[in-house]
Amino acid sequence: KYLTENIKNEGKIILKNKKAKKPKAKTFKYIIDCQVTVEDNIISLDSFVKYLTENIKNEGKKNNLSDRIAVSKEGYNAVVTVKGEFAKRYLKYLSKKYLKKQGIRDYIRVLANGKTSYQLRYFKVNAGDEEEEE
Repeated sequence: KYLTENIKNEGKIILKNKKAKKPKAKTFKYIIDCQVTVEDNIISLDSFVKYLTENIKNEGKKNNLSDRIAVSKEGYNAVVTVKGEFAKRYLKYLSKKYLKKQGIRDYIRVLANGKTSYQLRYFKVNAGDEEEEE
């Protein structure tokens, strides 16, 4: 693609062709904090990372991460590194789908705790607040 630039030179208009610069793709690092659930042996971080690796779609195909997407684990966190655009919401969707598959979706929720991170937490249950009224 070429851009046309008009330059006035002594009353004459000169057309110059310049190559359009493509913006560099930014690298984003999304973190899913699984510390609470891994410490309590509710989920296995290895199986969660494997699930993400197999189910993240790239160009409409599962298990097609290429060099654009990388999934790894750091401590108690699952880390997804992406070159270019990627919806953070998609990671929440996949996390909820994994929890449902494991049968623990009713007890654990996925919360955003930053611009590029999620956290797996237990639902807060207020036991003892309910009293029977007659």
